[in-house]
Amino acid sequence: MTGIQQARVFSEHVTIDVQLPYLIYLPAEYGKSDRTWPLMLFLHGAGERGSDLDLVSQHGPPKLAAAGRQFPFILVSPQCQTDEYWSVHILKALLDRILATHRVDRSRIYLTGLSMGGNGTWRLATAHPGLFAALVPICGWGDASRVGILKEVPVWAFHGKKDPVVVFERGERMVRALTAAGGNVKFTVYPNAGHDSWTQAYDDPALYTWMMEQRKK
Repeated sequence: MTGIQQARVFSEHVTIDVQLPYLIYLPAEYGKSDRTWPLMLFLHGAGERGSDLDLVSQHGPPKLAAAGRQFPFILVSPQCQTDEYWSVHILKALLDRILATHRVDRSRIYLTGLSMGGNGTWRLATAHPGLFAALVPICGWGDASRVGILKEVPVWAFHGKKDPVVVFERGERMVRALTAAGGNVKFTVYPNAGHDSWTQAYDDPALYTWMMEQRKK
């Protein structure tokens, strides 16, 4: 397999009706016992679409893993095709494959994404609300009329107040709707951040500490 070996990041692909390449990071102790591991699915933004898988490592957890950051979970980072948006059907098929081929703790599957990936996070989670232990949408948006289905899923959302691409109100609308439905939701607003609220969010160790504490009921 190709990839950044020293960080234990590898590239693979799953074929459904199209090919979906992805990076996969495995913890250093993975495979040394029968232990199962939490899983994070990371969805990139529109700027990382295409056929160059290295683009996926430009931001977020795959960037940190490629730089040598050690994570206590499996990290799967697929790449969306040029001019496409995240397909709920294809992402679910990818997850099914990972669950079938890797030692995953199914009570601790986490979903996160930035910008277009934040939208993909909301859409995939509302399509499969029983699958995830926690969600971390960053500068994302979605269908606020459907978000109540996620009231049992812990969510920590992030957004830059000065975001000119996905305006703050679009993310806030999702948080307000989920809160009104009785959801368990945290919302971190960076008052001086523009569209790039993800660097600050993913660099914060508190995000991973909180995430790892969440288990599916």
